[in-house]
Amino acid sequence: MTTTTMKTKPKNGMSPLTLVYSGMFAALMMIGANITAFVPFLVVGGVPITLQTFFAILAGLILGSKRGALAMSVYLLIGLAGAPVFAQFKGGFSSVLSPTFGFLVSFILVAFIVGKIVEKNGGFHSYIIAALIGMVVNYLIGTNWMYYAYKFWAAAPDAFTYKVAWIWMLPPLPKDIVLSVLAGIFGHRMHKVLKARR
Repeated sequence: MTTTTMKTKPKNGMSPLTLVYSGMFAALMMIGANITAFVPFLVVGGVPITLQTFFAILAGLILGSKRGALAMSVYLLIGLAGAPVFAQFKGGFSSVLSPTFGFLVSFILVAFIVGKIVEKNGGFHSYIIAALIGMVVNYLIGTNWMYYAYKFWAAAPDAFTYKVAWIWMLPPLPKDIVLSVLAGIFGHRMHKVLKARR
């Protein structure tokens, strides 16, 4: 049994507690996507400070790889079904065509990879490293998706290049680094608390 696996589970591997946690993180993603709608001052230099990457990483750290990815998949499917749970209260299958949809897809892989890392090594530093790797995965998938979206089906701005796509990611980078480290710290703390209660 891994360090992040829930202790009590039926034969199908899905305990009621696992389902509750998965639903909880899906809900947190919905809030994190639109946190600036509730707290307007969390916009720095025109860049909204969302908490989606933070919660996606935390899902992997606390729930583990499979359950964390499940929670992120639930969130994505709810949005694609039409619920306004994506950033700026958007939703629906048409979101697939959005240049930023790659970031949403990446959350599933982020949670899975982060969970896998801490399942193999549950030390404090592993949680920090896993969180930062999760952030890098989020940026790699999201930025590359955005670039190709603008090139192939979205209206690309004038003089848009691959370099420009990455330059656009510089403003939110500092806050994502800080939030990733905080996710690692909080995730490790929560693991110790949950382990003690088991």
